[in-house]
Amino acid sequence: MHIILMGPPGAGKGTQAANLVKRYGILHISTGDMFREAVKEGTPLGKEAKSYMDAGKLVPDEVTIGIVRERLSKPDCQKGFILDGFPRTVEQADALTEILADNGIKLTGVLNINVPAADLIERAVGRRICKSCGHSFHVKFNPTKVEGVCDDCGGTTYQRADDSEETMKSRLSVYESSTRPLIDYYTKAGVYKEIDGRQDIAKVEADLAAVLEA
Repeated sequence: MHIILMGPPGAGKGTQAANLVKRYGILHISTGDMFREAVKEGTPLGKEAKSYMDAGKLVPDEVTIGIVRERLSKPDCQKGFILDGFPRTVEQADALTEILADNGIKLTGVLNINVPAADLIERAVGRRICKSCGHSFHVKFNPTKVEGVCDDCGGTTYQRADDSEETMKSRLSVYESSTRPLIDYYTKAGVYKEIDGRQDIAKVEADLAAVLEA
């Protein structure tokens, strides 16, 4: 089972990736993990990526694609993976198609956990985090018993700076413009499926599993 998992910021992609890993015993491979692994192993591409990251620059496509190629050619990828954070462009999708073909891997599906922007903004703006223990609450969906006080440890809860409406609107705008071409790309390839991410966590997981096992 070889999956690309997509979803806008706040759609619950991380939660569902962890659920699918448990359910199917496959790898969860994120772009960040691949970079860290390549840097740790000291591969030529890892060293090149590190030089860009240390300078605060974006890692060029050819380096990113090379690192993905290295990672997906490892034997543990044959049993299955969830690819998270790659591809981000049609050019990267073309490269991935080639990488998978070279390794004899057939893409099971591209799954997009879709949640309308208004819902994602409401989720983000209402989120509150405990300064002491890091527990997450929501003023509407999961409020604390006492406003501003963590139910678990009694610490003070706060709203993160990046959970503002303006920040979320900006992030979602960037996501929409960058992923729309990928949705079209994988729809044409016949592997794109969309899941309603507004449902509760268990239902989203069940829907993802139903698509994968169909």
